Amino acid sequence: MNDLDLFSDPYGRDGQPVDGPPGRRGQRTARKKQRKRKRKNSAVVFFSLAILVAVLGTGGVLGYAFLDNRMNPPDYEGQGAGHVTVQVKEGDLGGTIAATLQKHDVIKSVRAFMKVYANEPDASKIQPGYYQMRLRMSSKAAMAHLLDSKSRSGNQIIISEGLRATEVFARLSQKTGIPAKDFVAASRNPRALGLPSWAKAPAGALNQVEGYLFPGRYDLNPNATAAQILKQMVARFNQEAERLDLVNASREVDMRPEQVITMASLIQAEGGKPQDLPKIARVVLNRFKIGWPLAFDTSVLYFLNKRTLDVRFKETETEHPYNTYRHKGLTPGPISNPGEAAIKAVLKPASGGWMYFVATDPHRKITKFAETKAEFDQLVAEFRQWQRKNPGN
Repeated sequence: MNDLDLFSDPYGRDGQPVDGPPGRRGQRTARKKQRKRKRKNSAVVFFSLAILVAVLGTGGVLGYAFLDNRMNPPDYEGQGAGHVTVQVKEGDLGGTIAATLQKHDVIKSVRAFMKVYANEPDASKIQPGYYQMRLRMSSKAAMAHLLDSKSRSGNQIIISEGLRATEVFARLSQKTGIPAKDFVAASRNPRALGLPSWAKAPAGALNQVEGYLFPGRYDLNPNATAAQILKQMVARFNQEAERLDLVNASREVDMRPEQVITMASLIQAEGGKPQDLPKIARVVLNRFKIGWPLAFDTSVLYFLNKRTLDVRFKETETEHPYNTYRHKGLTPGPISNPGEAAIKAVLKPASGGWMYFVATDPHRKITKFAETKAEFDQLVAEFRQWQRKNPGN
């Protein structure tokens, strides 16, 4: 027996085999390790399946909830309760209307309302204005309310071009029930109303907001104060002034913005049809060029607070800063509230040599222009003939 044999003896000290025949001990060890790996892998697979089932189960619930929320968005039930005033502005479409309703807690969600809106054939008939709505209404009820003319406030008013501030106050008072004196009081604080910094009422101006109450259609909030309503009108003027780039455009005609508005107010008061306004602007400029007074009846009637076609000579002789028979140049401030066409006429007057104009048929708003005194006299005769045919005018 060699040394090698001593170490390869398959029996131990107690005579029992140590590892069986050569190679079997390694095989048993490998089998044990394989069984452990299988048990570990099975546990991992089982755990993974459990997580997958949980995830899929939760995902299914969430997915169902998501789809249900899309198909059946949250919505209130019934006709709602309480009252809230909501404004639909000019040009508002479904999404904007829905957002406004949700903001005031009229509806619960935009998507619920839009679902109703998309299926309502009369949805496009919703009119701008203020609506008396209820809180927490179903989208269907809210839609029906918007389509019901009785829900819309009756405080919609059209302010015509050329009205004086006092006339605007009277019409606003009649429409809203707010005393006219409240509008007068509010007009005395033009800065609080948002008038532009350049709109400074000069000495002798009869009304500080005259010229800046922009004509147009207004939806009046039934809960608004006199000051808030005037502020709304001044805000419209500021929008138009910005759109026309009034400050820079005034420089191009060598005028200040407030002079443009004053001249536009005179043109608006004298003019009949929009196409006549640029011609009247040219008459004004032609008269200024040679130092003639404007001699406008409308400026006299303004400080007399009258509306008539019959202006007497003694009235034209009355001493007053607004009397354009006695004072050359523009009046101290606007005499009416001009619209866009009159403002544009000042900025882009017509070309011509006219020195006179006469409203020969006021009812039909026919105005004729003349370059010479003889032509002017003929137009005056034509106007007098119209007066004879229309007594009382």
